[in-house]
Amino acid sequence: MGASREIIRNVLVKSLVPLGLGVLVTFVPMPAHADADYGTGCVLFSDNTSATVASLRFRCSPGQLDALYRAAPRGDVPVGVKNGWVASPREMQSWVPLVWSGKDFYTGPEGGYLMNRLTTAGLEAWPANVYAGPSVVDGKPTWVLDYTPSPTPRLYDEIREVTPGVWFGYSWWREDDELIQEASFILS
Repeated sequence: MGASREIIRNVLVKSLVPLGLGVLVTFVPMPAHADADYGTGCVLFSDNTSATVASLRFRCSPGQLDALYRAAPRGDVPVGVKNGWVASPREMQSWVPLVWSGKDFYTGPEGGYLMNRLTTAGLEAWPANVYAGPSVVDGKPTWVLDYTPSPTPRLYDEIREVTPGVWFGYSWWREDDELIQEASFILS
């Protein structure tokens, strides 16, 4: 009787343990793999958009944001509705959502135009032309968001796709021959 009990136990262990591991791997979410770690929690995840956006907003310093922007390729042009967040200056993160919630892109592979979404009602306003061009940061390819046709033609943005579906960029104000950085922002 003891030998048959031992056999049954071995069969159950050998069949249920792999089954349990299979269920665990299938249904329990595993932590995302960090594709780029800039230190102090400033991490980019190619497989986790939400984690990347949170990292850019709350964990990356301005220096880290600059480093990841310089390391990023131009990437694909955004298409359709993209939510937006301010990354820096952090003081703007509390009130900007009251007036700006993202950008709606009407683009093809070579660019097109966008409309900014204003307020939580999502009103479209402030058009910008979208096209590929050299970055004012480092001269490398970027997506230029040129507000010349808008009520604020001195506004100039540029973005790069830092992970699939997440763009990071800068917003400047053109003053004579100078660009004054206003903010950095995220789109997804």
